[in-house]
Parts: sequence; C-alpha cells; structure tokens
Amino acid sequence: MSKIFDALKESLSGSEQEFTTGSINRAIFLLSIPMVLEMMMEGLFALVDIYFVSKVSTDATATVGMTESVITLVYSLAIGLSAAATAMVSRRIGEHDPDGAAKAAVQAILIGFVISLFISVFGVIYAEDILRMMGGTPTQISSTVGYTKVIFGSNLVIIFIFLLNAVFRGAGNASIAMWVLIVSNGINMVLDPLFIFGIGPFPEMGVQGAAVATSIGRGVGVCIQLYFLFRGTNIIRIARRHIVVNVQTILAMLRVASTGTLQYVIASSSWIFLMAIIAKSGNEAVAGYTIAIRILIFTIMPAWGMANAAATLVGQNLGAGHPERAELSVWRTARIDMFFMLGVSILYFAFARPIVGLFDPNPLVIESGVLALRIFSVGYVFFAYGMVISSAFNGAGDTMTPTLVNFVCFWLIEIPLGWWLATHLDWGLAGVCWAVFIAESIMAVILIVLFKRGTWKKVKI
Repeated sequence: MSKIFDALKESLSGSEQEFTTGSINRAIFLLSIPMVLEMMMEGLFALVDIYFVSKVSTDATATVGMTESVITLVYSLAIGLSAAATAMVSRRIGEHDPDGAAKAAVQAILIGFVISLFISVFGVIYAEDILRMMGGTPTQISSTVGYTKVIFGSNLVIIFIFLLNAVFRGAGNASIAMWVLIVSNGINMVLDPLFIFGIGPFPEMGVQGAAVATSIGRGVGVCIQLYFLFRGTNIIRIARRHIVVNVQTILAMLRVASTGTLQYVIASSSWIFLMAIIAKSGNEAVAGYTIAIRILIFTIMPAWGMANAAATLVGQNLGAGHPERAELSVWRTARIDMFFMLGVSILYFAFARPIVGLFDPNPLVIESGVLALRIFSVGYVFFAYGMVISSAFNGAGDTMTPTLVNFVCFWLIEIPLGWWLATHLDWGLAGVCWAVFIAESIMAVILIVLFKRGTWKKVKI
C-alpha cells in the first residue's frame, strides 16, 4: 500500500520524467493519474456550467449547445495543434534534446496565436449568423447571442490552455497540466453563478455570464502555464534563445497539426450537422441532448486522460528507439480504459433519469436527455478503445491514419445514417444517437486493425 501512495505522490509532484525504461504499469499509473484528474476537472466544469445555465432558460441551454457545436471547431484546431506539440515535444524528450523540445513549444505558441486572431474576428462578427445557421429562433438569438460572441472572442485562452498543457504532457509533466485546470476551472465554477445571476457586486448577465466566467478562468490558467514555461525549473523551459521563428520546425509541426486538426474538424463538424438535425425536434430535444453530452463529458474526459497518457508513452518510447514498449503501453492503457468505461456505462444506464433530472425539471428535456444518455452508454466500451488508439497514432506523429478513419466513420456513416434514421424513419433524437453509437463502434474496430499493422512505428517527425 505504501508503494501505491508513494507512486501517487510522485505522479502529482510536478516533476517531468522520461518513461522509456522501467515498469510499463508504473509509467501508465504515473502519467494517467494527473491526466485523469485534469480531465475530470474539465468534465466537472462542463457539468457545473450547464447546471447554472439550465436555471436561466431552455433557450439558454439550447444556445450553449448550438454554440458548443460550432466552437468545437476551435477545439479541433487546439487539439490538432496540441497533438502535434505532444508528439514533437515527447519525441525530443525521448531523444534527450530539451532544447529541441523548447523550440518546438515556441513554434506551437506562435501558430496558436495567429490562428486565434482570425477566429476571434470571424466569431464576433458572425455570431448571430452562426446561431441562425444552427437553427436558433430570432427571439433566442437576440437574447443569448452575447454568449456566442464572448466565447469566440476569447478563443485565444481556449486554444492556449489546451496547447500549453499538451507541451507539459509531452515533456512527461502531466501534474502541471492537472493543477492548471484545477485552478482555472475552479475559478470558472465560482464565477459562473456570480456573473449569471448577478450575486453581490457582480452584474446579472444571464447566459453571457457563463462565457465571461469561462474566459476569466481560462485566462488565469494560461498565465500560470506561461509562468512555468518561462520561469520554471523543469526539463522543458523556454529561454530567450528559444524565442525565434524556426520555419523548418513550424512546417514540420503544421504537417502533423494539419491532419491532426482535420481529424478533429471532421469529428466536431459532424456534431454540427447532427445538432442541426436534432434542432428540428425542438429546443427541448436540443437542451436534453446538450445536458446528456455534458454528463458524458464528465466521464469521457478521465478516459481521455488515459488516452493522453498513451500518446506521451508512444512519443517518448519511439524517440528512445523502443517501438515494442510503445505498443505494449497502448494495449495496457486501452484495457484499463475499457474497464473504467464499462463501469460508467452501467451506472449511467441504470440512473439516467435522476441524473438528467438534476439539471432541468422540464419532462420533455428529461426524456430527451435520458434517451441520449442511455444510447451513448451502450457504446462506451467501444469509445474507450477508439480514443486510446487514436491518441496513440497521434503520439507517434501519424495523424493521417485517424483522420482518414474519422472521415469514413463520421462523414460517410454517422451523418448520413443520423439523417436517415432521424428524418426518413422519423426516429428523431434517437436516430441521431444510434448513428453516433454505430459510427463510433465501427471506428474503434478499424483503428484496432490498423494499429496492429504497426506502420505508425516508422513515422519520422
């Protein structure tokens, strides 16, 4: 027992490590614990945020769902660039090249900054058009568009908090990423009710207040990240000599990031199409679906934390010339993730109604949320393998393979099937949810087959 506590203390201590030798199980444990806690905090924030928003109105909840479906494109850019940063930084750390890791981090920051400027301008100017495209009513748009403008306008901190945490994870220091999200999301959750309901000296901003709270919390988190990168004493530390534009590194990172971003754009844009289909069933269906997704995020995020651990293990071990150790790490991580998701799926299926009822008393919203939550729970075991193996490909720098798989499963299967089941068979929300389950399950099987071929072991970055 003392060994477990010692390992737990080490995993949360904030020290960067190489995981290219020693026990694989220990490496998975040391990396996964802070990553799981980090993602649990992200999931908890999603739940708390939608809980307070749901107290404003059904329109407010629907607006968050619609905005989130589009803002996931921003998340896609952030996650795609983050995948490239993790792959490149972890590979340099495995090669014992901390200067190369720091230079890669600087180029990632420069790319992220430029991208965020374009998104801010576009999102603020076309906020109303975005909600209208998603099926929002004129009344709903006029009363809640402020939320969409703030979220898009402050996307810089959204991109950076993902990107810089990916740098720390690639360096083997998952605990800093964990503490950053604990602090930033903790601030967010405290500020949420203050800005939404106007408690004390704070202005009553309604759903827009949730966006303001998010921006402030994420902003504080980014400041903490930059402090550790520039002033910390870790393996990866950015010094003045690293702050240069390195075209070769940028091009290499963009090559990995472009397909990585496309990978997540394909996945997230499919949610936009699905949300547009669901919107035809009314705001109650959208609100119930949004609540179900936030509940799922609470447990998918910890599972995604284990997937991130697999990416770091793959990158570092490939850099050190240990491809077989990299592969074994992935299979063990996927198995652990699968058992976790199986337990959660049983819990959600059994207690879907009381869980959804905590967020909205509207019977129609509850019915929609319960329906979505139960259908998604059936596919949780497949989701576990899919996310771990997809992250493993990304950690190796092979972002093209999961991108192509995403294209086939989301655009050629999920969207057409969702439309056909929801409209042609008139299944509505249930049709969309079953389409997601089928597409995600097929994706997991394909990724397993491709991963076993081992071509990802030969990728150079």
